[in-house]
Amino acid sequence: MDPFLVKEWRRKSWVESANDPTCGYPLQSLPYCIFTNGAERARPGIGIGKFVLDLKQCSLTGLFAELPASVRLACEAETLNPLIACSAAEHTALHNWIKDLLDATAIVSMRESLGTALTPMRDATLLKPVASANFTDFYASIHHATRVGRLFRPDQPLLSNYKYVPIGYHGRASSLIVSGTGVRRPRGQVSSGLIVPRFEPTRFLDYEVEVGAYISTGNELGEPIEISHAPGYLFGLSLVNDWSARDIQSWEYQPLGPFLAKNFATTVSPWVVPIAAFEPFRVSASPRPEGDPAPLPYLFDSLDQESGAIDLTLEAFLLTSAMRAEGIAPHRLSKSGMRDLYWTLAQMIAHHASNGCNLLPGDLLATGTISGPEDESAGCLLELTQRGANPILLPNGESRTALEDGDEVILRGHCRREGFPEISLGECRGVILPTLSPDF
Repeated sequence: MDPFLVKEWRRKSWVESANDPTCGYPLQSLPYCIFTNGAERARPGIGIGKFVLDLKQCSLTGLFAELPASVRLACEAETLNPLIACSAAEHTALHNWIKDLLDATAIVSMRESLGTALTPMRDATLLKPVASANFTDFYASIHHATRVGRLFRPDQPLLSNYKYVPIGYHGRASSLIVSGTGVRRPRGQVSSGLIVPRFEPTRFLDYEVEVGAYISTGNELGEPIEISHAPGYLFGLSLVNDWSARDIQSWEYQPLGPFLAKNFATTVSPWVVPIAAFEPFRVSASPRPEGDPAPLPYLFDSLDQESGAIDLTLEAFLLTSAMRAEGIAPHRLSKSGMRDLYWTLAQMIAHHASNGCNLLPGDLLATGTISGPEDESAGCLLELTQRGANPILLPNGESRTALEDGDEVILRGHCRREGFPEISLGECRGVILPTLSPDF
């Protein structure tokens, strides 16, 4: 690894809690959020140790006077969109400036000025960080695609196009919600072998463990993005739970794909970790099995194959109402890794824009369910229970094949590597609420 990068990752902060290697929010990460701490309006913040640094206060008090006006104004906005729309050079300038202000070598007077801009995380209300104009969900995990395909098509789990094209669909941006927001059980048409389908609340509500990538500067309509340039279009990563009503989905998805079974809610975590924070955790793309076709030229870049994947661990937990009442800790359902994806983020971006589709600053591109090769690394209940055939037994004796009202799903993500502080993506949580009454 570059000696300069190693030196950067050894820096310490005068915010003592940030120096705990397991805190998840070290000086080298500085994830963005939108927060409020009381009656004040929403403003951008940065996570550092056990605190949130108020970027609006820093800007208004002159601490960012050396930065471009566009950056200062973005730090006073109510979403991260203006900041995301800044150039890569401006992103770097802001991050480096804040890193220097929070560095252990910062002068005492600067520490005192910044100290008043720190809010304990426990006192901060985290809001949806980005107002995304567009949301795209991919299907980038071959382990997920194969395991699900086997449930419905035992003789042909993967369709013939999967190994050639990053499969995806356009989701619903208006139903993106922030972690902690309740998820209302949706209604829809279900068939279940009936001659005439019923319209009723879903009986097979599921979660999906995903990672979301926010686009920074976009591309012009009609102009593709070369895969070698695609990493430059990434602003940061976040956790995503793309809730799914499986019984509705299985009836309606043919022939055009996901619709009402997917667009009722998609939960995003409140933290957006800058893409630069993942540099020490980059790994080679998952090797393609012998006999698999090579990516078409527009989807192949040697550097992307060498370091285009990220060693990011993802975990899913379940907390039922009964467990909560009994004081039982959330039960871990699965553990998977982003490094196992068949397609890299750069390939997803290059393919998305290959026909001239214009990506916009703040657009959210999600990976799709991230599953590993082992059964216990499956990223949703559909896989874990084999379509309901094998219920999951919980610590208090309850079992689940699908989510019930009152259940809370908690996603967590982190990067760990010896000699480097842990990088956390925080949590992505949601409690299932009962469906609305029929006469709503």
